Amino acid sequence: IMKNNKLGWCFGLKDGLKVVESSETLAKSYLKEAKSSLERAEKNFKDNDLLWTTVVIYYAEYYALYSFLQRIGIKCENHFCSILAVSILLGEEKTDTINRHKEKRIDAQYYMKVGREKEVENMLWEAKIFVSFFNDFVLNLNEKEIKLYREKIKQLK
Repeated sequence: IMKNNKLGWCFGLKDGLKVVESSETLAKSYLKEAKSSLERAEKNFKDNDLLWTTVVIYYAEYYALYSFLQRIGIKCENHFCSILAVSILLGEEKTDTINRHKEKRIDAQYYMKVGREKEVENMLWEAKIFVSFFNDFVLNLNEKEIKLYREKIKQLK
């Protein structure tokens, strides 16, 4: 119940959750950006830039997650609210990775605390699984499923 209250709060924010037209085109653009960000993260990792690898991993995951929201017609400029909405619609296990990596990104960007090479390499592996899941999931959503997700989110407003 607490989560659903937070979702209501997200609908009240200026840059928070809004129900809009669903867009397959935008969803595919975000998926493409997620994949190209993963490639960028790999390049950063090979260049031993662990800080930017960490940052770009998070954004690759965020774009993948956001592609789902675009596909079902949810617009949101607030990362906390986007992730919360997806965790309510798909279950917390689907957002566990991005939540952990968001913390790592914040540590890296704002506190210059970066994980060791092995840890960042593991994050990269997890990010590939995360992006791959959303890619397959979003591309295979049918109109009936989209309608159900839209109904569910509208009920939580």
